[in-house]
Amino acid sequence: MILSRNFVKDYVDISDDYKIEDIANKLTEVGNEYDYAGKLIDCTNLIVGEVISCIKHPDSDHLHLCKVNIGNSILDIVCGAPNVKEGIKVIVAQDGAKLPGGIIKKGKIRGYESNGMLCSIAELGLDNKFLKEEDKNGICELDKNVEVGSNPLKALGLDDEIIDLELTANRGDLLSILGLAHELAAICNLKVKDVDTKYEEIDNSIKDCFNIDIKTDKCSLFLAKKAINVEIKESPDFIKNRLIACGIRPINNVVDISNYVMLELGQPLHFYDADTISKIEVRNAKDGEHLTTLDNIDRTLDCNDIVISDGKPIGLAGVMGGLDTEVTEKTKNIIIESAIFDSVSVRKTSKKILRSEASNRFEKGLDPNRTYMAINRACNLLSKYANADILKDTLVFDNTNKESKTIDITVKNINDILGTSITKEKVIDIFERLGFDVLDKDTLKVTVPRRRLDISIKEDLIEEIGRIYGINNIEGRLPKLGIKCGTFDKTTRMLKNKLVDLGLNEVLTKIFMNEDDCYKYTTDEFEIVKLLDPLSKQASAIRYTLIPSLMEVYKYNKSRNIKDILLFEIGKGYYKNEDKYLEDNKLCGLLSGNYYYKLGNNIEVDFYVVKGIVEDILDYLGYKGRYSYNVPSNIANEFHPGIYADILVQGNKIGMISKINPSEVKEDVYVFEINLDKLYTYRVSKLKYKEVSIYPGVEKDIAFVVDKSEPSENLLKLIKKSGGKLLKEVSIFDVYEGEKIDSNKKSIAFKLLFEDNTKTLTDNEVMDSFNNIIKTVESKMNAKLRDK
Repeated sequence: MILSRNFVKDYVDISDDYKIEDIANKLTEVGNEYDYAGKLIDCTNLIVGEVISCIKHPDSDHLHLCKVNIGNSILDIVCGAPNVKEGIKVIVAQDGAKLPGGIIKKGKIRGYESNGMLCSIAELGLDNKFLKEEDKNGICELDKNVEVGSNPLKALGLDDEIIDLELTANRGDLLSILGLAHELAAICNLKVKDVDTKYEEIDNSIKDCFNIDIKTDKCSLFLAKKAINVEIKESPDFIKNRLIACGIRPINNVVDISNYVMLELGQPLHFYDADTISKIEVRNAKDGEHLTTLDNIDRTLDCNDIVISDGKPIGLAGVMGGLDTEVTEKTKNIIIESAIFDSVSVRKTSKKILRSEASNRFEKGLDPNRTYMAINRACNLLSKYANADILKDTLVFDNTNKESKTIDITVKNINDILGTSITKEKVIDIFERLGFDVLDKDTLKVTVPRRRLDISIKEDLIEEIGRIYGINNIEGRLPKLGIKCGTFDKTTRMLKNKLVDLGLNEVLTKIFMNEDDCYKYTTDEFEIVKLLDPLSKQASAIRYTLIPSLMEVYKYNKSRNIKDILLFEIGKGYYKNEDKYLEDNKLCGLLSGNYYYKLGNNIEVDFYVVKGIVEDILDYLGYKGRYSYNVPSNIANEFHPGIYADILVQGNKIGMISKINPSEVKEDVYVFEINLDKLYTYRVSKLKYKEVSIYPGVEKDIAFVVDKSEPSENLLKLIKKSGGKLLKEVSIFDVYEGEKIDSNKKSIAFKLLFEDNTKTLTDNEVMDSFNNIIKTVESKMNAKLRDK
């Protein structure tokens, strides 16, 4: 939305002391950002001059030697425009003038001095769509009554300043000059002027010659009036200039009035040539129905579109009118439409057909009170500037609620949320500046006008107080003692730190993906969450598992020749169960290449490295001794069928570890994923920290040969149990199957750490524990100590 300073001053007396940048910054401070704030035409050193002499250049067939009176001096200027002549008043760019095409300087043109330039409208930088042929092909001829030496932009009505605003989606009320006037009035504590909607009607009634029929629930309000004896001509300068300032090309007075009211009040209108239609019917389109719109394009419609019909479609409701009923220079009588159509339907149709200024406003929602105001304002302007006779009565179909919303709120509610100490008097003052009525000044029963569709609950009112009071005026405060962090957030923060300590790098990925890939990397039963309006097929659904996201990061890094990739992400997985939309917090890791486990040392990532990281995480979170593993009969095709395990806590699955199937990537890539929400349902005691022992530990390696079917987890548990108090850590570092042992056997090698926090261990103490491990495992697991 573009704010024109000249336009908005019709409704709010914003002081000239405010520079346009100041106004833009004030709007930004209350939540309305802008892209540009400045002059409509950014030229300098222009002045009105009168050509008092014009003769042909002796050495050119198209140049003229002109003497131009600018009030305080007479300038010699060489001009090549075909329409330059003695006696006309012109725009003079003096020496040093800054134009979009460059800086004007004194010089000689074919031997004759030229002290400036006579300008066309095109040379001032006005967009090409606003220019007529004479604006491009010749200099601008100003009105003969314009004073020499004055500002030519003011004489043309182009001395405007604009702000190109980037509004948020919920502020549809600001898609109008009147809405922006209300916003500025609240900021600067000013009053908003009333809109002139007065006009006279003739005795004939529209009810005698026309009727409307609404056949769809997608139209909640439809108003129609008729104007006759309309004179189609050029619009007055103030209408043309304000349309130009707001980015709309003037066409003729009737069409321009339609656009003018839309910009002024935010309510799109449509004018039909009344002699081309006999009635108006609003209905859903039929599948395959055709309409040629005003841009002369044949559109194929479907049942989701809303059409205006007179037996056949004559307009696409909320988007664009039809070519057959457009207002032309031959039009004498018009039907004026002011309506409200279903915002969702208009948005879908406009996305399919065409985005327009009108559809943008219908999509955001409209105030029905403005719908009535707009049709009366159009009649007011048509009677003034098109000499139209307005038939009495209005055809009305109305299923809207025009009542204001009333919300109860207290000063305590406001101050508790904002962290302020704003007085009741100040709160009431802000509400009244916003145009809200405070009915009960004890409990603050606030009535919000219908134009503010974005306000429905007391938190919205608190936001309004914060905006107008000023975020910069809210003093910062330290949080009160005793405020506790959420358990999940606190644990997640600790978990992230632990994963970084383990050598993994955190990534943040997008949750959107191709719906065809949503069921990959899982065999869980769930229904995917699809987006209703995806930007592309590759972002048409929301992920269930984080593994595809990390695989994309892996492929990105691998393609850039990064070999050691150690990643993790804590994020959400989404799914649908019956009619409920659900989400789970998940931890996912991906490792490939080398893992750096000690300073200066690294090992190649394999299943046991990943398993060790998972166990370190579970131990850290307090689940030591409560987790186990299981190899299920059914796994996803994307996982390696022989290198996979479910992670169980207290016998229930909370995650998985696996190698990615070589059919997916040829390199060795390992992943793990843990459902943190499921994990955290199993309670743990508070984390306890132990002092690091000051006495050296003793490391020993041991390997047992067991049946291939024997899970390594069983050996690990037995070793821990039989090692006694001196055995502090046990980890698997190798599994061997080959020619040196029987084909139905495997060798599992363990690294053992013996340690005592109170003293240095002797060889005998270590060997007693070590030998007990060997004896227990051999006797209970049918295992054999591997000697080499």
